[in-house]
Formats: sequence, C-alpha cells, structure tokens
Amino acid sequence: MNHGFLSQYFLAVAAKKLSAVETDPSRSHQHEFNGSRELKSVLGIGTGEKISFPTRFIWFGGENEGIVSDGNVTWYDARLAHLTRSEYRLYFPTNEVMELAQEGDSMFIAKRTDDTLMIIITGSGTTLENQLHWLFGVPKQTGFDFSLQEFEKDDIEVDYTARFILDELGIDVEEPDTELLDSLLEVFEGAFPSTKEFSLFARKELPVTVDAVEEPDKTLMEWINFEESLFRRLERHIVAKRLEKGFAGDDGADVDGFISFSLSVQNRRKSRAGFSLEHHLEAIFQANKVRYERGAKTENNASPDFLFPGSEEYHDLSFPDPKLSMLGVKTSCKDRWRQVLSEAQRITNKHLLTLEPGISANQTNEMRSNNLQLVLPAPIHETYSSDQQAWLMNLRDFIGFVSAKQ
Repeated sequence: MNHGFLSQYFLAVAAKKLSAVETDPSRSHQHEFNGSRELKSVLGIGTGEKISFPTRFIWFGGENEGIVSDGNVTWYDARLAHLTRSEYRLYFPTNEVMELAQEGDSMFIAKRTDDTLMIIITGSGTTLENQLHWLFGVPKQTGFDFSLQEFEKDDIEVDYTARFILDELGIDVEEPDTELLDSLLEVFEGAFPSTKEFSLFARKELPVTVDAVEEPDKTLMEWINFEESLFRRLERHIVAKRLEKGFAGDDGADVDGFISFSLSVQNRRKSRAGFSLEHHLEAIFQANKVRYERGAKTENNASPDFLFPGSEEYHDLSFPDPKLSMLGVKTSCKDRWRQVLSEAQRITNKHLLTLEPGISANQTNEMRSNNLQLVLPAPIHETYSSDQQAWLMNLRDFIGFVSAKQ
C-alpha cells in the first residue's frame, strides 16, 4: 500500500532554538533572522532582489495550545549594493505567533512544494517539539544554530504516524492509491457505514498479508493505516457532494449551516478514529485468544475500554486483584490520559494504548508516577527518546502480559 512521501509536501526545513535577541523586544526590534547557510539552502539565493513568501505562522505552546496567523516574510540581501559581500536576512512581521515566541523555543522554517513557508514555534520539551523533530528528521539542538533537512523525491514515507503530525499542522494528506480505494468504496454507495462495519471491511480488503498472532504490532498499524486511507477517500467524495450543493438559505449564505457541517466532519473523524482503534484491537485479542470484556462497568459507572478477563471476575471480590488488568485506548493522549486513572479501582497498575508519537518526557514521567503503563505499537516507539523507549510496552508484550494471568 503506497502512503505517499513527505517530499510531496515539503522541499526543505531549517530548525533552530530561538535566542533572547530573536524573541525579546527589549534586545532587538529588527524582526529578522540572519541568513545562515542552512537558511539559504531552504530559501535559495536569487539576484538579490527582495522575495516575499506567503507564510503560515503556527505556535504550539503546551500540550493543547495552538495559534495560527497568516502573513508574509521577506528574504533579502542587506548588502545588495556591496560589490563583494552579501548578507541575507529573513524579515518577519509582528504577529501574535511571533509575539508568543520565547528564548529556548524551537523554530521550524519549512518550505512547501508550492513555494509558501510554514514557520512553526513549539515550546521546549513539548510533545509537538518531539513530533516535528522526528517528522522532519532534524536533530534537537542545544545551541542556536540552524539544522537543515532537504527532502528528495520518495525519501520519507507518509505512514499513519507522519499523517498524525501533518494533521496537527493542518495539512490534509492526499491518498496516492485513489483508483484502488475508489473501486473498493463503491460497495458503500457514497454513504458512511457503521464504524464496526468499516473496520471489518478494511481488515478483509487490506492488500498486504498480516498475522495478528505472530506480528500484532505490525498488523494493527497496517489495519489502521488502510482504514484511514479508505475513510479519507470516502469522506472526500461525500464532503465534495455536499459542498456542490452549497450553503444558501432564504436570507443569503447559510453560515450556521456551513459551520455545523464543518464541525460534523471534524467530530466524525475524531470519533471514528477512536472506535476504529478499539475494533482492530478487539480483533487482535480474539485472534490471540485473550479473554476480555469491552466497555465493562466498574465503580461509579466507569467503563474501561478493555477489562481482562471481564466484569464477572472484577466484581467477584474473591477473585485475586493481581489477576485483573485493564487497558484504556486513546488515539491521542494530550492531557486526557488522566481519565484512565479513575477507572477500575481494584487495578493498581493500569495500561493505556495510544497511537500518539513522541509524547513529552514530562507527560510520560507523570504517567509513570501514577502507575500508568503506556502501550504503543512497536513502529511508533522510534519517535520517543531512548530513555522513554526502555520503559514503553508494545502490543505483543501487553498481550503476553494479560495472557500470562489467564
């Protein structure tokens, strides 16, 4: 299954830590970055005339904070009149994103394939910082010099993990295998099926061979990847037809109708992704003959996503606590992982499976201190630091963990 490549979206990126002189108005009012060799590789060197780039500025602060501002930056030679010397600079205007930038934040200046730029600011030590360093393949800097990454054709594949991060940046990933996907989706006749039906369809129609017993981690990611591609393609067809009808009411443009439709699209994406992950995990547990109950009730009407071996054993107080396990499931954690802590009070050491790459060390350290073990499919482990990877559990190990108790 061809997932596309990062070179379809980006030509190059330069990344650095921001210094005080670049962020503190009391130190400098120039609103400029010096044109280092790496920045020249991203923006190019022309005749010396000023070049204006349409730019999207994005600021990511904590785990759930984000601001976007659109504008232009100017790339120019400050010594254009000098016979032998050039001094390139990148001028940026005042906007709310750059005003929020602080010393020590990471900045990514990415050139898109349409010759626009993205300037992304992330707080130091945040999940988004980790994710962008992994996505772009640029090392984390301890100093204030630029690091460069240029993208050659067909070099970095856009799989589920990369698409997860691109979604955070507001980049809609195109599906390269459109003919295959469209032919498969004809069975649904332009309507969304139930999430369970769609997940089952994706598992049956997956064009590669997988083994849920021998390779549960790889199998889960293949199923998730393929269903995501199918869904985005079906969604594109359905949304396009709705947009063709337009949003006109008796009194002109139906703004409320458009906003409602847009929110419904976003909400469907989020809810479907969560159900999809649970459906595929259930299929893997069944293949591995693991005893479980999905959505069982525990104390205070709480419902762990998966309870092992089940609610009958959980509510039998003579059943030993150590033989009980639970698994929360969230496609992305952010700060919502704490919800799992209040579920299944008899189980001291809880488990949470997510598909979110590069969660910050602050977050995973807090999970550990609350006896919450993070479980991720093995292919996502590489987005975490070596210290974090030593602690993470993969799906195969989790299956072995619960099976040993049964």
